[in-house]
Amino acid sequence: MEISIGEIIKCTNGQLIEGNTREEIKRISTDSRDIKENDMFIALIGENFDGHKFLKSAASKGAKTLLVSQYKNHIEGVNVIKVEDTLKAMEEIAKYYISKFHILKVAVTGSTGKTTTKDMIYNVLRKKYKVLKNKGNFNNHIGLPKTVFELDSTYEACILEMGMSGFDEIDLLANIVRPHIGVITNVGLSHIERLGSQENICKAKMEIKNYFNEKDMLILNGDDKFLCNIEGDKYNVLKVGLNKDMDLRGEIKKDLGQDGILFSVIYETKTYDFRLNVAGIHNVYNAMSAIMIGIIEDIPMDKIREAISEFESGNMRLNIKENGEILIIDDTYNASPDSMEAGINVLKNVGKNRKIAILGDMLEMGEYAKDAHENVGYRVSEENIDVLIAVGNDAIHYKTGAMKKGMGSDKTFFFKSNQEVMEFLKDFLKEDDTFLIKGSRGMKMEELVKYLQERR
Repeated sequence: MEISIGEIIKCTNGQLIEGNTREEIKRISTDSRDIKENDMFIALIGENFDGHKFLKSAASKGAKTLLVSQYKNHIEGVNVIKVEDTLKAMEEIAKYYISKFHILKVAVTGSTGKTTTKDMIYNVLRKKYKVLKNKGNFNNHIGLPKTVFELDSTYEACILEMGMSGFDEIDLLANIVRPHIGVITNVGLSHIERLGSQENICKAKMEIKNYFNEKDMLILNGDDKFLCNIEGDKYNVLKVGLNKDMDLRGEIKKDLGQDGILFSVIYETKTYDFRLNVAGIHNVYNAMSAIMIGIIEDIPMDKIREAISEFESGNMRLNIKENGEILIIDDTYNASPDSMEAGINVLKNVGKNRKIAILGDMLEMGEYAKDAHENVGYRVSEENIDVLIAVGNDAIHYKTGAMKKGMGSDKTFFFKSNQEVMEFLKDFLKEDDTFLIKGSRGMKMEELVKYLQERR
């Protein structure tokens, strides 16, 4: 949808340095390498870059309008809008732009499962609407506005993931989007180093409802101890879970291991059967949020069932890969105590021979690091995983926790680096081994997935 320079100036409280307020912008970009004819280029400033250095480059590639906070050298033939802060201006433009569309807006946040839940909701909604969703993890104060700018008049709904690491970040994103439906998947320990407690993490997640009215809806994981008692004030709350007294209650029928899960949901006394073709009971919770939204939007249950069965895991998110005689569960996208437990549960139910957990550090745990890693070690031992290979610095506490719960020293190993793990694995691999590989992004655990895939 086109937007005029006059509208940009009004919503950003900007100043027109050069140009015509009646000219219209068809596309917005923050990357001078991605400029197309008649785009507006926003010169963002970051820790290691300054978009103002690329104004001439953007103009030479066809940018018709430049949004700047500083403008020293005249550039012929472009409109120039000056604002105090280009990032804040971009956020204000996104807020104004999305308000021009009369579409369904859904927002998803949570400590784990955000992307999976977003993708499942997308699968369900597209049975009825043309839907826009964030690409990858474009879920912050830069990525979300960029996603919003992709909206055009053909879209009927958008589903937007919202990430955070502290207070006021979800509030900022919710203020831009003004969602009609919000989803909180769970409250875990991610970012506890900055927020200090799970109660504070919950408060930060709850900012998703800050701009709700009496018609808007918040869907919560009713089995989460921090979300189960939340009730709506001026908005509606719907809870999904496996326990009783849920608005949508699930029942696990059969765990098929690497082939998925059979489950049913009960809604208003009726029972409906579903199949997920991805591993992990935690994914049933993600699916139930998507099913609930399908019900709210009057999508036929057979279409919702079809959408859930068609769902496939994203890259590096519990992807199960066969390589010769070994099985690899690639869950290297990121790690937190909750997602570690989910991965361990999948490993427990998959594979034939030795079940081996290769676990890297969970970063940003602060003072909780020792206990968080030890608790994961406990789970490895309690679920009778055959071998634990810990790698990193705090990972030593995985080994300590597992051994405290009775796992033998001949089954627990600790290494400082991925390279050391690779050296160890050369003579350790056996036919029909199953590996779970997981750790925080900074641990680059995908290196170990690649190593195992290249070996036979």
